Amino acid sequence: MILGLYEAHLPVSNLHKSIAFYSKLGLELAWRDDETAFFWIEKEKSWVGLWEGKEVETPYHPSLRHLAFRVSYEDFKDSVKWLQTLGIDPVPFGNRASISPFIRPNQGNASVYFNDPDGNSLELMCFISVPEHLKNLSQKLSIEEWENL
Repeated sequence: MILGLYEAHLPVSNLHKSIAFYSKLGLELAWRDDETAFFWIEKEKSWVGLWEGKEVETPYHPSLRHLAFRVSYEDFKDSVKWLQTLGIDPVPFGNRASISPFIRPNQGNASVYFNDPDGNSLELMCFISVPEHLKNLSQKLSIEEWENL
């Protein structure tokens, strides 16, 4: 099921300064908001997320304890069942109550979350092709909602 690394995260103290630095390295800016920026490592395959915050100095900043694995969309649709057959319980993301996989049209990806035995946050992610008229949709959608659009 796992095809490779989808993303890694780093905490940064100044997002503007970090964007300039990673751009200078030749990485292409893929997506950003006020507190985060994502740069392609391999375009359409993997990226690094930069998270601005005061927690940069602490060893438990969420960005230091998270990895996402790249999977195909077809495998992604069965990801909860696959994890459960391995004895791994998916967990909700952020303030969501549901463990169901979800689509982020504005980022062009889909996710399901789980933890390793030490509580590190892990994620199965895949890229999705988003029609132009849906690229600004920031609402998280279920697979069913997405496929019915």
